[in-house]
Parts: sequence; structure tokens; C-alpha cells
Amino acid sequence: MLQQPAGPTLLGFDVILVGTVLAGLAAFAVILAIYAAVTIRDPMARRVKSLNDRRDELKAGIITQGSKKRASLVRKTDKTDKVKEKLNSMKVLQQSQLDVVQQKLAHAGYRNKELAVYIIGARAILPIVFGTIGFVAIYVTEMFPDWGPFTRLGAMAMVLFLSYKGPELFLKNKADKRTKEIQKGLPDALDLLVICAEAGLTVDAAFNRVAKELGQAYPELGDEFALTAIELSFLNERRDAFNNLAYRVDLEAVKGVVTTMVQTERYGTPLASALRVLSAEFRNERMMRAEEKAARLPAIMTVPLILFILPVLFIVILGPAACSISDALLSE
Repeated sequence: MLQQPAGPTLLGFDVILVGTVLAGLAAFAVILAIYAAVTIRDPMARRVKSLNDRRDELKAGIITQGSKKRASLVRKTDKTDKVKEKLNSMKVLQQSQLDVVQQKLAHAGYRNKELAVYIIGARAILPIVFGTIGFVAIYVTEMFPDWGPFTRLGAMAMVLFLSYKGPELFLKNKADKRTKEIQKGLPDALDLLVICAEAGLTVDAAFNRVAKELGQAYPELGDEFALTAIELSFLNERRDAFNNLAYRVDLEAVKGVVTTMVQTERYGTPLASALRVLSAEFRNERMMRAEEKAARLPAIMTVPLILFILPVLFIVILGPAACSISDALLSE
């Protein structure tokens, strides 16, 4: 029998096989990109629709809902009350602690304040559950026999720490990402607010217009502006709507905008000029952050340059000379 000749190899790998796999992955990535481009959806459509429905209900005084939805809401409230009673009996639920968790939920984009009770309950229960599992796995069943006593103690401490801080770390990570997205679109939003104010729109109409224009590019910021516009339309004090915006967004720039809006409402100062000054300040701040990142780039690139680029460069430059020297020595 004739043996099939082997294909070309590079570092022990079949070049044809590797090329086929890479071509397949590239084709799959192209298909995914085309699918994502064709099936793109407006991220603000569902949010704005739900917020507008809620505004219409509040204006018309329709607070009652369907019996099925009301029953589910009552069951949810009953469950929350039961969790509160359990936590109060365990002496782990305080109002100040509840307020802090509720604000963290608002920063992360969760509107339901009842989730704070479950977060505090999870923080009290998860260390017990995962601590028991970790103790059984590490000390009782000895799943890791090679670990020493200090390694086991460190692993146990890490399990307890992550199980206790896990919910807060999740909320903090989500809030940080959301805050960064809002920070990116805030200067553009202020520019649009200036244009709307100079065009003669009211404050709530200007916020609603900016939310529609920036909803696709910055859905988080559009969501906040749409909710603020709805609160401006039905709250008795417009200042409360602005304060709610500052409460939901953990960003000093937004707090500055809220302070400016409140002072404008109180003293009647021109809104367009104040927002124009704030927009210029935020753009300068964004430019300073970009320059700071550019200034840190040489120091950040030092380690990859030493570890990855310089060795390859030395091999490319000195490799042919070393091969020539070795061939000359061997020929002698």
C-alpha cells in the first residue's frame, strides 16, 4: 500500500489543517457579524414605551392593574415582607444599610428597590452555604490533598470573602460600566439640550427629545433622560425629578448638571448659557482624560515591549547570523 504523503508542517503542526480551521472560524465570524448587523434593534424602544405607558397611567390616575398582575405583585410583596421579617429576626437588617444597597441598585440600573432586601439576605446566607460547601470539599472529603494547611486556610477565607462580597462586587461592576457609558455621552447630551433650549422647547420636552436622539448611541443615558422627562411631567416639584436623576447616576458631572438645572428653575437664569458652559467643561475634561491615557501609554507598553517584541526582534536580526556562524563552525 502506498502511504499518503504528509502535508507541509510548521513547528509540528499541519499547515493545511490549521489553515482550514482558521478559514472556518473566519467564515463563522463573518456570518455572526452579518447576522448582528441585519438583526440590530433599537435598545430604547421597549424602555421608552414602558416609561410612556407608566406616565399615561399616572396622569389618568389609573394605578390599578389587572387581577393577575396585581396578584403576582402582592405575592412578591408578601415574599419581600417575609424576607424582611427573617432578616429582622436575625438582626442583620438596618434601614441605613437598606438605603445604601438601594442606591447601589439605582446606580446599577435596577429600579426595583425591593431587591435590596434580597441582596442583604444573600449576603447573609451565601457565606454559610458556600462556607459549608468549601469546608466539606477542602477538609472533609479532601478533594485537594496536595494543599498544605496555609493554602487550605487561604482558600477557605477566599470562599467566605467572595460569597459575602459577591453581590456587592456584581453591583459595583455593573454600576461602573453604566457610569462610564453615561459619562461618554453626557457632553453630546448637553449640546443637544442647549439646542433644544434655544429652540424654545420646555425642559421636559428637551429631555425627551435628547433621550430619543441619543437612545441608540447611549441607551443608558437615554433611559435616564427619558425617565427624568416623565418625572418632570407629573411630579409636583420639578426639583425632585432632577434630584432623582442625581440619585440614580453616580457621577459628579450629572450632579453638577442637576445643580445647574435646579438653580435655573429657582432663579430664572438662562438655561442655554449655563448648559453651554457645562458642556465646554465636560468636553475639556474628556480631552484631559484622553491625554492622560496617552501619556500613560509609553509606561504601559514597556512590559509588552520587553517580553514579546524585543525577543522576536532579536531572533529576526541575530537568527541568520547565528545560523551562518554555526554552519561555518560545523563545516570546519
